[in-house]
Amino acid sequence: MKKAEIKLNVELDENNVPEVIHWSSTDGETSDALPAKAMFLALWDAQYKNSLRIDLWTKDMPYDEMKRFFYETLQTMGDSFLRASGGDPMAEKVIGDLRDYCAHFGDKMEVLEEEG
Repeated sequence: MKKAEIKLNVELDENNVPEVIHWSSTDGETSDALPAKAMFLALWDAQYKNSLRIDLWTKDMPYDEMKRFFYETLQTMGDSFLRASGGDPMAEKVIGDLRDYCAHFGDKMEVLEEEG
């Protein structure tokens, strides 16, 4: 069985606010730690039937990048759900609704203008 390890390192200031986030993976192109300004980590707890989350962003994460990060995350969550659903027609309809919301969010947050 193949195994991979993902490592996250977070440096905090005296108030426990993230200043630096680095991540690395044993299955990536490089094992060097790469910087990140924000992260969302979600895990499913099968015993309690709920999600466990860690949402972190560094002090220097610009607001315009945070808006874009949320937009991109919503879009990719839809992609992931479609792959996981195995072609369920209801999932495709609901993801269409999510795509509509993402377009609305992107328009209101003015992140779509950056695309071109």
